[in-house]
Order: sequence, then C-alpha cells, then structure tokens
Amino acid sequence: MVTLVRQRQRHLNAKILVVVLDGVGIIDAENNLTHFLESGESVSSQSFLAGNAVNAAYTPNLNRLFRQSLLRTLYAHGTYVGLPSDDDMGNSEVGHNALGAGRVFDQGAKLVNLSLSSGKLFKDETWKKIVQRNDLFSGKNMLHFCGLFSDGNVHSHIDHLFQMISQAAKLGVKKIRVHPLLDGRDVPPKSALLYVEKWEQFYGAFIQKNSNCDLQIASGGGRSFVTMDRYESDWTIVERGYNAHVCGEGEFFSSFREAIEFFNTKNLNSDQDIPPFVIVNKNKVPVGPVEENDSFIFYNFRGDRAIQITQALTQENFTAFPRKKFPKIFYAGMMQYDGDLKIPENFLVLPPAIDNTMTELLCQANIKQFACSETQKYGHVTYFWNGNRSSKFNANLENYIEVPSDRVPFQDRPWMKCAEIIDA
Repeated sequence: MVTLVRQRQRHLNAKILVVVLDGVGIIDAENNLTHFLESGESVSSQSFLAGNAVNAAYTPNLNRLFRQSLLRTLYAHGTYVGLPSDDDMGNSEVGHNALGAGRVFDQGAKLVNLSLSSGKLFKDETWKKIVQRNDLFSGKNMLHFCGLFSDGNVHSHIDHLFQMISQAAKLGVKKIRVHPLLDGRDVPPKSALLYVEKWEQFYGAFIQKNSNCDLQIASGGGRSFVTMDRYESDWTIVERGYNAHVCGEGEFFSSFREAIEFFNTKNLNSDQDIPPFVIVNKNKVPVGPVEENDSFIFYNFRGDRAIQITQALTQENFTAFPRKKFPKIFYAGMMQYDGDLKIPENFLVLPPAIDNTMTELLCQANIKQFACSETQKYGHVTYFWNGNRSSKFNANLENYIEVPSDRVPFQDRPWMKCAEIIDA
C-alpha cells in the first residue's frame, strides 16, 4: 500500500513534455516505417523518410526515439485536420489547433468555401454594409481587396477573391482595386507569373460581363517583405505594405505583369521576397491608393499574418509605426482573426469555435503549464494551441516565454532559436 502511494505521488509529480518538431514528416509512413522497424536499418537509410530534409540530417536522438519508443504516425493534411479536401496540405495553424484540441474542427478554408457555395457570405450583414454604400455605386470611392495571391489554401485562396469581386460588380460597385501579396511559400517559390496568368484570364472574362466596372491591380509585394508579418516580429514589414497600399509608395510599374517580370530578373530566392510595387497610370499616378471612406476587405482567412495590418488600418491609437496618412475606411476581414481582442470588428465568416482545449482542461484540473517558443512560432504553442485564444485561461497556472526571433531569412538560419528555447 505504501509503495502504491509513493508510485502515485511520483506520477503526480511527473512532468509531461510535448515537443512539436514543426516540419518533421514521414514519407509513405506505413510502408517505410514498417520496413525500418523490421529491418533495424538506420533512420537515415534511403528506405525511410525518402525525399525529406530530415533524412539527410544527423539526428541521433530522433533515431533512438524511433527505435525505442512507443510510436505511431499522424496525418497532418486535408480532412484529417479540417481542411476542405485531402489535396490540401496542412500547416502550422491547423496542426496546432488539432493537437491542442485533441479533435478536428472545420478550418478557415473549408468554412469560407461553405459560406461562398451556400451564398451565406453574400447574405450576411457585413457584406451588405461593405457593398451597399452609395459612394461605391457612384464611383466616388473604391472597394479594395488585399491578401495572399495564390491557391495555397493556407492563408487564402484566389478563387475566394474572384468570387467576391464578381459579386461586388454584379451589385453595381464601380471601382475595385486589388492589392496582391505574392506567395512563394505555400506554392512553388517562383510561381508568381502563373498567378498573373490566372488574374489575366479572370480579368478578360470579367470585363466582358462587367464593362462598367473599373477593376485594377493597385499595389503589392512579397508576403515575407510586405504586409504579412506575424506576432509583431518585424513591424517594418507591415509598414512597407501600409505605405504601398495606402500611400502609393513603392517601385512604379504600368501593369501587374510588368512588375513580376521585372522582379523575376532580380536575384530573389522566392516570390515572397518581392519588394513593394505600385501600379500607375500613364501620368505616373498610382491607380488605387486607399482613400477616405473607401471599403477594404482583407481576404486572408488565417489570422496570424492578418492581425497587424488590420490594426494599422483600423486603430485610432496605433503606435507601432508613424502613419503618413490614416484614412477612415470601412474594414472587414475574411474572419475575425482574434476573438478575444475583437480584431477586426467586422468580418465575413465566423471562425471555428474551438472549446475544451488541452490547456483549458489542465487548468480546470489545477495543473501548471509552461509553453515556450520563439516569436515566429510563439503563437502556435499559445494562440493556436488554445483554440485561437490570445488570453490565458488561468494566469496563475500558465507560464509563457517568448524567445525573440532573429530578423533573417529562414534559409540563412534554418535551426532558428532551438538552443535558446531549450535553455529557457
């Protein structure tokens, strides 16, 4: 009996460690893992993790865990994590949502698809407030769309953009401007011209049906250099985007294609590194900076890289960088990116309601918890892990530490801050 009590005490005092190795994957898990376990080969053999960067790395502890520990694999893509189809790759957001909740919830892409296909998005009050403003029908003001310009389906999908543009024009909106943020991360690194072609195909069909609507690309840039910072890692990224979208500041071009073809001649690793550009008319005047009383939709459905630009465009007491002008606009996000902070106030699709997360349940059991990562992934082990909640469930039981990230490209320091995280 005494032994049992002592064993229970030992178990009660034990610490459970969950380490998320973001980016470590297994190729053809069932066949290759079975072969590895039965043959006793090294994890680095070509029969295991083929095509994975981990395969080429020196990973003695990972090798040991694969050999000696209880082991099973998890799918991290598609319907397994709440995305529309199994053709959709997973990402940090949906992965940490699922791990933190222990269940699968319909995620942003799927929720937006359903809202668009059912027509619900266009029937809700936020959409009506955006497009039923008289100055949009007269052409005095513009409707702006900004977001990640790809079909990666991680932060956004251009089909969502095209559907909203078409519906706005159908309702009589006279001037529409688009501010595309090039991807190169959720899609191939140098694929921007493919999306220029998709735009040109859409535009050709659109203008035949909507000759009275003035639709143009206005400004843009690469996602890691313009607009889409996260966790306040580098506000200069947002500032460059704000100045391009609102102030018309950036390298001038006469067309979207001209801009991308020009930057393709530069020594850029990826489309995500493209500097801010602005489209101008024949008089070298920007065709679509954001002006007073305009309407603006940020069409990313994922929240982490949408919050800061939302704050810059909407908050009166904003101090992260000096705004050269601050037009009063009607702003809406595709979703509400932070439910606790109500960012933004207006949004088009309800985000997933994730309850009973691991953190919440452990707090209810009066168990202390510690979460740590660097800035680039800090929100993943707090915000996303806790069901898209920015505040703590119980501040006395939750201790979070953020290790500041380096402001360098990932390819220059792929190991990031792993040593400092271990020290913490």
